[in-house]
Amino acid sequence: MGAVITQNRAARHEYFVLETYECGIALSGTEIKSIRNGSVNLKESWCDIQNGEMFIYGMHISPYEKGNIFNKDPFRVRKLLLHKKEINKLFGKVKQDGLTLVPLSLYFKKQYVKVELGLCRGKKLYDKRETAAKNDAKRDIDRALKSQKRYG
Repeated sequence: MGAVITQNRAARHEYFVLETYECGIALSGTEIKSIRNGSVNLKESWCDIQNGEMFIYGMHISPYEKGNIFNKDPFRVRKLLLHKKEINKLFGKVKQDGLTLVPLSLYFKKQYVKVELGLCRGKKLYDKRETAAKNDAKRDIDRALKSQKRYG
């Protein structure tokens, strides 16, 4: 993975990520310039498969300041670029197992913008509490080890 542009932190809180996929995204020129400025948000975005093609919904790319008439709608639906075989595999898993496709991060790979796509299962409230408890325990252990090294 290259330089990370943005991450969807809420996705890892709301879902168990079972598998990840790397896919390209079809963008216009002013959208690329806006992304290079870091004006993109994945927070409320999700993916769907329609007619054998995958699309990303709810991703916000702010209009480029110097883009005038070439700027696109910030919330427009964008096409994700995957092989047909991968799309069919994901379609089967989503329909059969009730899983969800969620964009986890946006990053540069060479000069291209790539999307890290997660095949996810939703967390229940008790799962979220359990994850928070594990993170708190890990943080306490790390803190204790750090203080022990300092004084030991």
